[in-house]
Amino acid sequence: MQPSDMVMNPKQVFLSVLLFGVAGLLLFMYLQVWIEEQHTGRVEKKREQKSTSAWGPANYFQPAPGIMITEKLQEHIANQSPKFHIPEEVKKKKDNLLHPGRPTRVLTKTSSHSQGENQDLDKVSGSLTNHLIESHQGAKTVFKKYSEINWPLDTRPLNKSLVRDNKWKKIEVTQEERRSFLQEFCKKYSGASHPQSHLFHMVSRIYVEDKHKILYCEVPKAGCSNWKRILMVLNGLASSAYNISHDAVHYGKHLKKLDSFDLKGIYTRLNTYTKAVFVRDPMERLVSAFRDKFEHPNSYYHPVFGKAIIKKYRPNACDESLNNGSGVKFKEFVHYLLDSHRPVGMDIHWEKVSKLCYPCLINYDFVGKFETLEEDANYFLQLIGAPKELKFPNFKDRHSSDERTNAQVVRQYLKDLSRTERQLIYDFYYLDYLMFNYTAPFL
Repeated sequence: MQPSDMVMNPKQVFLSVLLFGVAGLLLFMYLQVWIEEQHTGRVEKKREQKSTSAWGPANYFQPAPGIMITEKLQEHIANQSPKFHIPEEVKKKKDNLLHPGRPTRVLTKTSSHSQGENQDLDKVSGSLTNHLIESHQGAKTVFKKYSEINWPLDTRPLNKSLVRDNKWKKIEVTQEERRSFLQEFCKKYSGASHPQSHLFHMVSRIYVEDKHKILYCEVPKAGCSNWKRILMVLNGLASSAYNISHDAVHYGKHLKKLDSFDLKGIYTRLNTYTKAVFVRDPMERLVSAFRDKFEHPNSYYHPVFGKAIIKKYRPNACDESLNNGSGVKFKEFVHYLLDSHRPVGMDIHWEKVSKLCYPCLINYDFVGKFETLEEDANYFLQLIGAPKELKFPNFKDRHSSDERTNAQVVRQYLKDLSRTERQLIYDFYYLDYLMFNYTAPFL
């Protein structure tokens, strides 16, 4: 054989390479299918294992399959935890909430009166009653969370050595009552574990001030703008809370959030820093958010939320309203809030505190309320050793000429709603009413 006979011509080389390529591709496709089959089998097996649980897989962001309404829910919870004890000084306050003058009604379609009220709700895509059910389903599972994570088991005693003025005694007693009530409430509902995959989401609303070792969970419409001003002053970013603009507070990158740290940084701060949350009556907070975002020009909430709300919940809407999203009515906003198939997602300004700050998981050392904001805030500043001249600002952050949202203002807005709609709002914020011991509104 001549050497020239051993040399492959270009055509043969091309065919050989092509054959090897096809063979390699087929092998790769076979291995990919095999791997996917193995993975699917493991996933399905895990699902079958989880489905054997009475409450299903523990997932805070999915409603539990159990279906309950208010009275049944309370009865079920009571049966689950018969050893729940509330301190005597708190028990009277709790009774105001769990046994209001007007009992929570079971919403059915058998009553002609209820049928008349429900006509407005029929326009909402999806059943609002289903959303009521979803809100109550979470009441048990919302606390069956995350026990595998090494959270601090108890709140740490506040350092009261820095408080030398007797004028804080009354606020100190009130604070201990709130903490005690929340702790006892959460102990009653604590339960099964939950994976820690949502850790960073759970701490995403918490602001960090390292100098004074403070963790503050932001609850919009509960004094959060002025609280962030205070944190900036404490951190040395400003000399006075009164010199910081609204845009600097909300759009500047001056403050750190807890989810910006690694796992070690998060755990360390949760276990060693003073954790504070400030809350507000849920109905007041809702009306305040509506007034702020929909009754004033807004380049974000009108085109994003307003247009979607008007399109879905306003029959025969004019082109102008559909194009600019302004002029949303409170009743339309409520229909959006309660719709289990709402056209746009939730927003932090009207999200539940139980989903913003996880108060039965993150053990807050200080529970302030908007209703006593200045007193609570200034007492907290004493506790953490803030400069004596630093006081919590009392000015209205925006729309300063408007009347502050209070109980009287709320009643005016609720007049536009039916009893069923008012009941559903209460049920939507049911957990917030319970855990922070707010009195049930007159429905």
